[in-house]
Amino acid sequence: MKNAILEAKELKKTYIIGDRQESILDNVSVTIDEGEFVVISGSSGSGKTTLLSLLSGLDRPTSGRVMMAGQDITDLSEDRLAPIRNELTGFVFQAFHLVPSLNALENVMFPAELRHDKEAGRKAADLLKQVGLWPRRLNYPHQLSGGEKQRVAICRALINEPKLIFADEPTGNLDSENSNAIIELMMTLHRERSTTLVMATHSREVAEIADRIIRLHDGRLQGSGGQT
Repeated sequence: MKNAILEAKELKKTYIIGDRQESILDNVSVTIDEGEFVVISGSSGSGKTTLLSLLSGLDRPTSGRVMMAGQDITDLSEDRLAPIRNELTGFVFQAFHLVPSLNALENVMFPAELRHDKEAGRKAADLLKQVGLWPRRLNYPHQLSGGEKQRVAICRALINEPKLIFADEPTGNLDSENSNAIIELMMTLHRERSTTLVMATHSREVAEIADRIIRLHDGRLQGSGGQT
């Protein structure tokens, strides 16, 4: 029997805009087990990115709780939350978010260096070789294609061997050929490492290969979010 690695209970997220309150998420509860590949789907504005940000600890809910690997992270200070995120999670963004002043190898090494990992260089090299980017290791982000940048970002997300990978529309800025290659790469790494993968995407093709789909509509869960 699998253990839950992520639990969200009655999450709400609201923003005050002028004199009105706007609800982005309303009473969303989800449980994700170790090793699952879960897609968060929904149209633009449905709350996908907001839910992903709350689950990963990048943002805080207005109300509700988030448990990660059995620990309540909801009210932790940034100082206490940052090392938990760095140890347990990796994040792949649509816009890559690579550091412009670092080359590909240095970008991948960066999270491991924050942990003072003496093996950062070797681990980064192994990952870049695995995704076919070792010849490009000294290139800076502006010298890489979109697909290459995303592969570097995936390596960076994996270097600390996290239990959880969060991906926010990871193929949103890529053409169809690169999109297919990136999804295939992420699925291969997910299977090889038994990493829990939580991905926000509007892609039906990606949703079809997930273990489970969490559907959002106007900030609310749609259906049971069960097995597809």
